[in-house]
Amino acid sequence: MRLIIAEKPSLARAIADALPGRTQRRDGALEVGDTWVSWCLGHLLEPAPPDAYDPRYKQWRLDHLPIVPERWRLVPRHKARGQLKVLRELIKRADSLVHAGDPDREGQLLVQEVIEHLGWRGPVARLLISDLNRPAVTRALDTLQDNRRYQPLYEAARARSRADWLYGINLSRAWTLTGRQAGHDGVLSVGRVQTPVLGLVARRDIDIARFEPRPYHVLWADLSVAAGELRAWWQPQEHHPLDDQGRLLARAPAEALLAHLPGAEGRLTQLDARRKRQNAPLPYSLSALQVDAARRHRFSAQQVLDICQALYERHQLITYPRSDCRYLPEDHRAGMGALLERAGAGDEALRGWLTGADFTRRPRAFDDARVGAHHALAPTGKPFVPERLSQPEAAIYRLIARNVIAQFYPMLETREVKAEFTILDETFRAQGREILVAGWKPLFTSRDEAPPLPPLTEGEPVTVADAGIDDKLTRPPEPFTDASLIKAMMNIARYVEEPAVKRTLRDTDGLGTEATRAAVIETLLKRGYLVRQSGNLRATATGHALIRALPDAATRPERTALWEQRLRAIAEADEAYQPFLDGLLADLRELLAAADAGRMRQALGEARNLGPAPKKPASGKPASGKPASKKAKASSRRRRSIQSGSSDTPGKSTRRGTRRATRQGDDT
Repeated sequence: MRLIIAEKPSLARAIADALPGRTQRRDGALEVGDTWVSWCLGHLLEPAPPDAYDPRYKQWRLDHLPIVPERWRLVPRHKARGQLKVLRELIKRADSLVHAGDPDREGQLLVQEVIEHLGWRGPVARLLISDLNRPAVTRALDTLQDNRRYQPLYEAARARSRADWLYGINLSRAWTLTGRQAGHDGVLSVGRVQTPVLGLVARRDIDIARFEPRPYHVLWADLSVAAGELRAWWQPQEHHPLDDQGRLLARAPAEALLAHLPGAEGRLTQLDARRKRQNAPLPYSLSALQVDAARRHRFSAQQVLDICQALYERHQLITYPRSDCRYLPEDHRAGMGALLERAGAGDEALRGWLTGADFTRRPRAFDDARVGAHHALAPTGKPFVPERLSQPEAAIYRLIARNVIAQFYPMLETREVKAEFTILDETFRAQGREILVAGWKPLFTSRDEAPPLPPLTEGEPVTVADAGIDDKLTRPPEPFTDASLIKAMMNIARYVEEPAVKRTLRDTDGLGTEATRAAVIETLLKRGYLVRQSGNLRATATGHALIRALPDAATRPERTALWEQRLRAIAEADEAYQPFLDGLLADLRELLAAADAGRMRQALGEARNLGPAPKKPASGKPASGKPASKKAKASSRRRRSIQSGSSDTPGKSTRRGTRRATRQGDDT
């Protein structure tokens, strides 16, 4: 009997449907001839809690830290015991085994750890599926690979899991205990990725709060030229009072020049006109889609991920969504036209876009050299019927389809002109943009383009028809939104100060992964460290206090972004697992040495007025809105009593909260 273990039931059903023969439903599995297809339910196993290694770790004490297991253990998740029992019985009967986890780091881990936990000793084949339509699944079943090829991916995922456990368990205990000594009631959760992300938001909030607007002044002149009129802007020189962006901070120099400008004559002294060609934006990775969907539709990052999962699993309209790649395999190009036309026949918007596509083109987006374990998000070819989807699902599908269709449009061609004028021995500049070939541009809405300049000739005379001064104020940085925070996590080098690290991170995947970035934001919201206000993300007073109390290295992105780089190196077999973990333990001990109740007390005091309070249910009521039971109230009294005493043991809710935070797939 052949056993195929899928990551989730939806994938198992797709595999069973693609197998020859009649499918029979069994308890926790599907039988098709001599093949049984079963599934995990996400992670069936999770890292054992500290007290599984030593009962004394039930008590939270600073002198226990760091807790470092000598031999790592996994335990069944509470709700997964039934499915784990099904898999145990099937493995006993199996002659051959196929790993059908999702084609990413976490998918490799969650099925392989079950296979190893249940004691399978034979060879394992690997089934890689990124498209749940039957033809794609059939092709994948015909091209099984040896699972040993993916051992480095498993090692990277296991390193990530253990790193998160070590970091989360130890630092969360350390800062929760010092927080309690400083008077804070509750768990303070510290994470390898979540805390640097919180640091980005908290520092942005501080920059906004401390910002003092300064006036600056812009002098403009409307110039008459041979072929019409244009507006140019004065370029103050270095001897004028300027800020670091070259803006004029005093009005007097502009006023002095303005007095002489009306009717003044000058000359076009420098003309730079260039024809530019621009390719269409590439097909989407998950993070790129989350950024665009947040800007266009105001969807949160988690909403976009959930919608993509539904489009992939339930509707089977798109390929595997948790991809970090923006390119497609070259062998997909030949059939893409027929696929897109089949998919878009039932939608007016897609039919309109398809009308202008030329499927004989050879777009740069189809490039095997740039495709790794995944490729960009793309339609599967299954007909898109908008009436069968929710409006958000239809909107996301159209974005994904549009970016693929755009690859078959001509390039955008523009003529960009920069003109420099000399008037009264002062420099004025103007620039314009003329669209020569619209190409893919009509498929995309964007901000208003700079209007084209009239035809110009270098050396021609100009006359000032009108002039004026615009008085403006410098603006604070924009608060983070879901879109800008995801983009910051993608391009984390921009937020790194050390030049050597900035160079190293410029070409890496950034902070977190495609699959975890949305979850990190949601975790920070649920734990009360961030709140959403009018579409913006802001750090709460608790979030600010935690960032102030932690060592700077734990709150900045440099270290964890470099760790992500090393995890990628492990996945590509360029680095070993143990040196990564050894380096992390050295960092961990250094951070634990900085846990200090005095610093925490000061941080709590300073942060009291820095951010909004986290949202909480009304007094005396749990989140469900029902009155708290006598048992719950008693538990709350016991917790307050424990937390105000001298013992290092937090209440049960504290232990449970930290256990929940350190489960597989969570960043703590």
